[in-house]
Amino acid sequence: MADDIDIDALLSRESAQLARDREIARILATHPLDAYAMLDLLPGCPAGDIKAQYRRKSLLIHPDKTTNPDAPTAFDQLKKAQDELLDDKKRGILDSVFSDARRLVMRSKGWGVDHPDVDGKEFVKEWRVMVGKMLEEDKGRREKLAKAQMQAEGRERERTEREVEERKRKREMEKKWEDTRDERISNWRDFKKGGAKKKKAKTNVLG
Repeated sequence: MADDIDIDALLSRESAQLARDREIARILATHPLDAYAMLDLLPGCPAGDIKAQYRRKSLLIHPDKTTNPDAPTAFDQLKKAQDELLDDKKRGILDSVFSDARRLVMRSKGWGVDHPDVDGKEFVKEWRVMVGKMLEEDKGRREKLAKAQMQAEGRERERTEREVEERKRKREMEKKWEDTRDERISNWRDFKKGGAKKKKAKTNVLG
């Protein structure tokens, strides 16, 4: 009887570990920008469902409860997904992507909102794929915009640095000009004296 209990306990542990491994693999295979998919939810769910789902899944895959080396990464992604969906602004942006993706899939099939297969398993699958594509495109646009902004800021910084350097060079030239003022005046006086002596000497010779 004791052996049966041990076997049952072992099977229970193995079953729990298998469930953890499967959930970790699912999270890691999910599009990293799709917070709904990360928590296995769909748009429109209340905040309470988001928190409850996160709690269930985070307890299942918590790194302290499994030896799976990918558990920390999956756990972090799950937490990030919850934070994003509880942020009204970020969730609103994601909801807009889902809404646009839904319309595109329906349009590609020629379906209306009353089609019997809307929100069916296959439709949701295609919907998710479209969401992933649109999120990637949006990410690419944002990265391109950020790059262009960085380049513009870099050009502006270089222009500012050139202006600063030019002003510095101008100040140095003005200071150098001012510092040599007495020397220039002295040289000019010497030059004038030398000219006057030559003129006088020439006049004496002619006289």
